[in-house]
Parts: sequence; structure tokens; C-alpha cells
Amino acid sequence: MNTVTLGLSGLKVSPIAFGTWQLGGDWGEFDPSEAIDAIRFAREQGINFFDTAQAYGFGASERLLGSALRDELRSPRREELVIATKGGLRIDNDRGLVRDSSRKWLRAGVEQSLEALGTDYIDLYQVHWPDSDTPFAETAAALGELVHEGKIRHVGVSNFGPEQISEFATTLPVETVQPPYSMFRREIEADLLPYAREHNIGVLVYGALAHGLLTGAIKRDAALAQDDWRSASPMFAGDTFDHYLDLVDELSRFAEERGFSVSRLALAWALRHPAVQVAIVGSRSRRHIEDSIGALDVRLSDEDMSEIERILSGANTLAFVGPSPEAMP
Repeated sequence: MNTVTLGLSGLKVSPIAFGTWQLGGDWGEFDPSEAIDAIRFAREQGINFFDTAQAYGFGASERLLGSALRDELRSPRREELVIATKGGLRIDNDRGLVRDSSRKWLRAGVEQSLEALGTDYIDLYQVHWPDSDTPFAETAAALGELVHEGKIRHVGVSNFGPEQISEFATTLPVETVQPPYSMFRREIEADLLPYAREHNIGVLVYGALAHGLLTGAIKRDAALAQDDWRSASPMFAGDTFDHYLDLVDELSRFAEERGFSVSRLALAWALRHPAVQVAIVGSRSRRHIEDSIGALDVRLSDEDMSEIERILSGANTLAFVGPSPEAMP
């Protein structure tokens, strides 16, 4: 698989990254052995970029990823892997999941992530969500110390806007940003993506499949498990859900006429933006990995993009509400 350069970091990564949020417990039950098999299959297919987070089960996702890649993480081939994780969230007994990018918590989080992953260093460490209670200068300085100590190699942010990145960067350069981006959620096209391109910040997007809507696998009568965060999301209920599924039906017909799946279409569309280097895709099976990798062979013409825009005009009246720490059950 050809690699791309992830902005200022200089990291050479596969344009499809394996995401592990779905392995942390927020997406319902799953078979860990099947998940490990999917991770190893992704690696066999040339994916070298794996994204996780401390908050995905507070170690559960990181441990599973570390277990799946244990042999390579401890071998001379370690340099071929790019392991990204995120920190800056913690559980508060009274408030639940809260943002905390203080120096104390980030340092503790890095140590916990290193242990859970079973690695000596983290290739890319990202601040998971901006924390209004901690000065960005404190967060950036703490991560700079960790880079100097060799525990992390590159620093990025997730869910930050341009002004927040600019403020953070007065203390430490922001090498990458991880925002939500999909056919149904495009607000970053107006500001973040132009900013990232201007400043050579690597962009790895999450949610390109609209958290499952753009796979075509979710039907109108779908019953999501209570321990799946989507079961409480307004995007997966009522008239809003029906409207999105109507759009998915139309996009599916468009994709099928051209010989590929709607999920491949959604990933190819996201990666076509000149500021986007990587799309993160969560998976629990080999079949999903194969389908995602197939998106790299999809070539969308200008005419295709125009037709997609026509279809997506039906989403203009909707505001896609994605997950946030405060909204998690």
C-alpha cells in the first residue's frame, strides 16, 4: 500500500488508518478474538497506521491493539508501525467523562497508554478534546517535555478549531489534527481544512462513514444495543434518521452504478479533499477492512463530484450531531 506524508510530522502512513474506538465498549459487545484477527489482517494488507485513545475503555482498546500487534511492537520492525493514541479525558465520580488536559493528567495518561499498548514510545500523541479549564500553554509544554523524554514522538490535537490550534502552537507546533468529517458533516471545509493546508498540518479524519450510516448496513428497523452510544443519538432516531437513510439509498445507487459500495464512495470522497491525508475506519472484521482498502482504488471524476453534491443538497437542512464527552452515556 502506498503511504502519504502526515503533514509536519513527516510520518509515512497508510491513507486508511485502523481505528479502535469500537473496541473500547461504547459500541456494544464484540468478539475480542475477531477484533484481533481484523487488526492483524489490516496489518497484513499494508495498513501501518493504528489510532486509539486512552478513553476508549480506559485501556481496553489500547490493550487489545497492543496484544494484536505485540510481536511487531517488540521487534526490529517497530519503526514500520505508526501508533497514535489520545489523552486528556478522565472519569470523574460526580460528572462522568470530563476533559482534563492538565500536565499532571497528561503525564499520567501517557504512562498508562505506554503500559497498555506494550510499547516504549507513542508515535503520535493527540489531545482528545480541547479543555477550557487548562491553558493550552500548560498542555503544550507538558507534551513538549514528553517528546524531549522520548515517550512520545509527535504531537497532534483532535476536535480543535483553527483558533485553538493557533493558540496551542505558540508553545508547541501542532503537527496533526483529527476532526470529524463525512458527507453528512462538512463544517470543517470552511475553516479548519484550509487552515491545516496552509500550515502543513496533517489531517486524519474520523467518522467518514457517519458512524455506520454510510456503510449501507444500517436499516430503518435497526435495533441498536443499549450499550451502543448511537442508541441515544438523535442521528439514529425519528425523522432525522429516516432522512439520512433516504440519502444513503440514493448514494448507494450512485455507487452501485459505478461498481463499488457506498462505504467505498464515502471514504474516497473524504480522501479526495486536498487537505485530508488519512481516513480512520473502525472495524471488527476482515470483510470491512477489505471494503475500506478498496476505497483507495475509487477515482471520482469532477462529474461524479457534481452529482454527489446534488444528492447531498438534501442534507443541507440537517445538522449532524456527533459524539462528545459530555454526550456519552
